[in-house]
Amino acid sequence: MSRVYNFCAGPAALPTAVLEKASAEMLDWNGMGLSVMEMSHRSDEYVSIAQKAEQDLRDLLHIPSNYKVLFMQGGATAQFAMIPLNLLGDKKSADYINTGQWSAKAIKEASRYCDVKVVASSEDKNFSYAPTQSDLNLNPDAAYVHYTPNETIGGVAFDYIPETGDVPLVADFSSSILSEELDVSKFGMIYAGAQKNIGPAGLCIVIIREDLLGDARTETPTSMNYKVAADNDSMYNTPPTYSWYLAGLVFEWLKQQGGVKGIAVINDRKASKLYKYIDQSDFYANPVAVNNRSKMNVPFTLKNSDLDKAFLQGADKAGLLNLKGHRSVGGMRASIYNAVPEEAVDALIAYMDEFANSNS
Repeated sequence: MSRVYNFCAGPAALPTAVLEKASAEMLDWNGMGLSVMEMSHRSDEYVSIAQKAEQDLRDLLHIPSNYKVLFMQGGATAQFAMIPLNLLGDKKSADYINTGQWSAKAIKEASRYCDVKVVASSEDKNFSYAPTQSDLNLNPDAAYVHYTPNETIGGVAFDYIPETGDVPLVADFSSSILSEELDVSKFGMIYAGAQKNIGPAGLCIVIIREDLLGDARTETPTSMNYKVAADNDSMYNTPPTYSWYLAGLVFEWLKQQGGVKGIAVINDRKASKLYKYIDQSDFYANPVAVNNRSKMNVPFTLKNSDLDKAFLQGADKAGLLNLKGHRSVGGMRASIYNAVPEEAVDALIAYMDEFANSNS
């Protein structure tokens, strides 16, 4: 069986080694005669799987001991509501930075629960850059400051961590978590949907400083209360057990690649190759400010958009799948997450070059 190169933004590619191990353990995990997805989440065997996954993640990100790691359901989108419900406390407003569609969705949802102050936005240039620290009109009385370090759709990434003083910084790391080293202590809370760099869809990782727990609004559903999740080791109700198990296998694999530091070197190389090719070409273009280019999601356009369909058809035939840009942006997008091998980027560049030469 041959595997294609998958450039999907999510659900995204998983490491082949992880899929092979999961396949080998599908019917019989560790000689138990049953699959992980058939286990009770409260069994000793599954609890050991869950605990190891959490510890491996803590090791990879060097998570301080005063942070809780929660494995929650609903994806990152559910967090758009959970964040204000859990973090507002007695505050009435929260600050948000708007750099694209995911920021905008978070803003819209939070507006149901509080006064949202958009303290900076890059909408004036079609979300092609990230505001600088000096652009941020922060409110010292805000409950928290929220931003999206990497916008999956537009391919825009922050090249710094915002300074917010005593106001907790909350970040949606769904599309860039584990791709490069990160100082978790600079954040009040980090969250990330799993289906890009962690594992399959259905799981969301929340990393939250302990002092931010315990002040949820009274109307917060019990299953969405971070303190309840923390007090019950993310098992207040049945968690997405198989997704959690697969995430654990991804963490194991990542450790084998040299951890986050090791994979970051590969990610830098992959992104540099692709951007270098795009920049030297007069057939392709990238719309994002150079210092805000994402290393995970690389959008690009063709000189003649009438060729988009032919480009995608040819890419599919070449085993380069899911390169169509988001419907709101158009063009192409190559998502080159941790599990996308460097040879996939090499194959994409070779195809892009061949297509350009044939259609110039």
